[in-house]
Amino acid sequence: MTFLAHALSRVKPSATIAVTQKARDLKAQGREVISLSVGEPDFDTPEHICNAAKAAIDRGETRYTPVLGIPQLREAVARKFKRENGLGYKASDTIVATGGKHILFNAFLATINPGDEVIVTAPYWVSYPEMVAICGGKTVFVQTKMEDGFKLQPEALQAAITPKTKWLVLNSPSNPSGAAYSYDEMKKVTDVLLRHPQVHVLTDDIYEHLVYGDFKFVTPAQVEPNLIDRTLTMNGVSKAYAMTGWRIGYAAGPSKLIKAMDLLQGQQTSGACSIAQWAAVEALDGPQEHLATFRKAFHERRDLVVSMLNQAKFLQCPTPEGAFYVFPSCAEAIGRKTPSGKAIETDEDFVTQLLEAEGVAVVHGSAFGTGPNFRISYAASALTLETACAKIQAFCASLT
Repeated sequence: MTFLAHALSRVKPSATIAVTQKARDLKAQGREVISLSVGEPDFDTPEHICNAAKAAIDRGETRYTPVLGIPQLREAVARKFKRENGLGYKASDTIVATGGKHILFNAFLATINPGDEVIVTAPYWVSYPEMVAICGGKTVFVQTKMEDGFKLQPEALQAAITPKTKWLVLNSPSNPSGAAYSYDEMKKVTDVLLRHPQVHVLTDDIYEHLVYGDFKFVTPAQVEPNLIDRTLTMNGVSKAYAMTGWRIGYAAGPSKLIKAMDLLQGQQTSGACSIAQWAAVEALDGPQEHLATFRKAFHERRDLVVSMLNQAKFLQCPTPEGAFYVFPSCAEAIGRKTPSGKAIETDEDFVTQLLEAEGVAVVHGSAFGTGPNFRISYAASALTLETACAKIQAFCASLT
């Protein structure tokens, strides 16, 4: 009889966390390392949000909160969905949790039975399939192509759906590709879903506000209102408000699902941090001027990174619509060797040798289900990104 649960054998450690830790270890050894592996804004939380948290402490808002979230935040979430997405959720349709990951995990845990299938597009955020595996489900991966902008095509979705399909996970803008769906692209996806009433939609809209140029964000239930009764619309304050450490995610969806998630959360964490919830109220209801500042900086950084990577030998880097990642192909580098004679046989070899040779930490694309590619987070200063991209160019130029 083994002490540990069998479910653990189905779970792999997070590749993004592993790369970040490897970079930390090298720094501790005295190496100069530029880490572009973390999906976290490099900005401080806006001052008015911090002040709201301090005011909450001064008011004594330090006790247990309702499992579903404080009423003021659930009302703010409902207002946000109406104001920004045209979705008529009531406060009673919402739930607040300890980060977006918590929302996603509880949704899967509340709904997945052994053998249920969850469609996930590749490349994908590393945690989706691991969550599904823990809950006893089966992830059905649908590969996307760089020439399609790493976006799910309706024919591929149709082919992946079976009578066992319970969820489609849609992440737009995407981690790791930065791909985001226009209205017309999303409509083609939702048209397929209308034909399959057993399929529910779990949207991960965490990068909603980080889209560039004239691109307009849309979410599935906004594009196709007939899907609202089988859609869980998830979001959070971590990316748009530089509040990753505050750990607040939120969602709205069918009352039956929200009640089930409430039941689970009541036996897990109970309510999220009281102070962080009051800060999130201010984030959603307060001034939004910082968003334009964030977007401008990320837009400029994206263009810098895409330009420099496309000047590197053996790399192809498409221009994504949103988030703060690029997902270049290193296919032309496969089969080549470093100056020390080490063979580059996979994208993991590529990023490992890049880290050893130039001290630049990125994440291999196969960790996200698609290779040979790698992910760069451009949530760093322009000077840091310029230096890192120059090192990547030098590394690529050294391959033979």
